[in-house]
Amino acid sequence: MSASGAIRATVTSAPARLLVVDDDTDLLRLLAMRLQASGYRVVTADCVEAARNRLGVERFDLVLSDVRLPDGDGLALFEDIRRQHPALPVILLTAHGSIPDAVEATALGVAGYLTKPFDSHALLQGIRQALQLAGPVHIRADPAHAPLAAGPVSAGDTAWRAAIISRSSRMHALLGEARLLAASDASVLIRGDSGTGKELLARAIHLASPRAAAPFVAINCGAIPEPLLESELFGHVRGAFTGATSAHRGLVQAAHGGTLFLDEIGDMPLALQVKLLRVLQERAVRPVGATRAEAVDLRIVSATHRDLEAALAAGQFREDLYYRIDVVSLQLPTLAERREDIPLLAEHFLRGLARKYAKRLTGFAPEALEALATAAWPGNVRQLHNVVEQVCALATTPLIPRALVERALRAQPAEPLGYAEAKRRFERNYLIQLLKLTAGNVSDAARLAERNRTEFYRLLQRHGLTPELFRGDRPDVEQ
Repeated sequence: MSASGAIRATVTSAPARLLVVDDDTDLLRLLAMRLQASGYRVVTADCVEAARNRLGVERFDLVLSDVRLPDGDGLALFEDIRRQHPALPVILLTAHGSIPDAVEATALGVAGYLTKPFDSHALLQGIRQALQLAGPVHIRADPAHAPLAAGPVSAGDTAWRAAIISRSSRMHALLGEARLLAASDASVLIRGDSGTGKELLARAIHLASPRAAAPFVAINCGAIPEPLLESELFGHVRGAFTGATSAHRGLVQAAHGGTLFLDEIGDMPLALQVKLLRVLQERAVRPVGATRAEAVDLRIVSATHRDLEAALAAGQFREDLYYRIDVVSLQLPTLAERREDIPLLAEHFLRGLARKYAKRLTGFAPEALEALATAAWPGNVRQLHNVVEQVCALATTPLIPRALVERALRAQPAEPLGYAEAKRRFERNYLIQLLKLTAGNVSDAARLAERNRTEFYRLLQRHGLTPELFRGDRPDVEQ
């Protein structure tokens, strides 16, 4: 099956629901007929108040509204929608169009602006384009950037829209680079804090690549105990070690033809770094206990939250492997660096979680969105999802209030440390306590730690600790 066929087989979509708002009853009827004939489900309203009532009880994929209405205007309605449903696209129609109006509308984030009388083809094209850019799961370009082309949706476009939600200009630039990389087989290193979506980006690169129909295999190098990691990666033959009662196919072999995603590669032990380097050089893997190697064809995408340059300097990461995996590097921003995406993400998560908890939720109150948009988010997108799930589970009204959001933010646990980071912190604190206890005497501290002086000095250097800091009346060292 082709990549295109494989992706289409997994994508299903219901007809988009459109809310059409206009006080001209004849035009409203005509628009509804044209849009229904094009496969859309259409609900109509003849004034701002009726539109607000509909939006309060029903969920729509797009709003098409006249600018001049008897009880207000389309821009005011758009402002209401942006506050309560920030991911919902709006197209404005007017018989009084002007270039300044259009500029103002698009600057505010309106998805489209058409002047009456309008061409039906242009209207349908604009609706199609807006829905592509703002589907339930999508990559949405910043309004300042050129929109995606309208027309048939390719498998690559579907894959990208199914990966990451954003209207951030910074993310737009990053995703443009990633899209170009997807077409090649270059190794990619994705850098970013925990919870920023490194695996999502890796999957998007895979799905937009020529390898999309083949497997995407992910492994967290920091989550699997070191004694098991070699067997998990490279496999083993029967009898290779005690307990190996049958042959085991490794993840490298499982990714044959596709993409192997090595998450937290900075936590990979040095001994396994050597074996991984051999796989990349020879394009072959030898399972534990085997006498011959198996050819493999795969692409490597890696990710880390660690400073690999510092790990290189400390001798914790091999330089030759580093240059193999870091052909091109992509840096994912933190959620705090893309705050314009917070309402969009929150609304998207709420839609999915409302289905999970079987609740009829219409969105967040404006004050609730403000609380989300101004929070610190040390846990990034993962933490945002957790907060939205909490408010969804506890919600008793269709519109999520600010008090519920603030409660969920206060209840957030500290982001759990990975094993490698917890070990590093423990080791550093242990060395600090020894140096404090011995007033910076390295011989005494090494003896208490049951290590020789040379090894102890190496440990101090790794953690940036100087014995002189602990001698006499020195300020406390930050732990």
